[in-house]
Amino acid sequence: MFELAIDGTVYQFKFGIGFVKDMSKTAQRPIDGVPGKMEDVGLTLAIGRVMDGDVLGLIDVLYAANKGFEPRITKDKLGNYIDSEETDIDALFKDVLDFFEKANATKKATKNLLEIVERQKMNQ
Repeated sequence: MFELAIDGTVYQFKFGIGFVKDMSKTAQRPIDGVPGKMEDVGLTLAIGRVMDGDVLGLIDVLYAANKGFEPRITKDKLGNYIDSEETDIDALFKDVLDFFEKANATKKATKNLLEIVERQKMNQ
């Protein structure tokens, strides 16, 4: 479980199967060689957005990871938290990526994406 204290309220976040299902459905791409079939790629894109430092992607990830918890965070509250000068945005990105790497439901996808990024860096 990942937690953030925002404006004196502690919010919980979980990168579990429910999160994976919700995030995966956010984007699709055609499957090569299978006309008319699509594959869900939203989770991979979400992880990549966080790796790239995309604050809107970070908000989407945290909002989805808080689903089913009380209190429920809003995207506006997350945006205000990120905008705050008191928030260490670099640490927040690192914490979320670390949690992606540790959560059973997301660690394999995160590892695969990190390996792809490393291979691309070595080929440059």
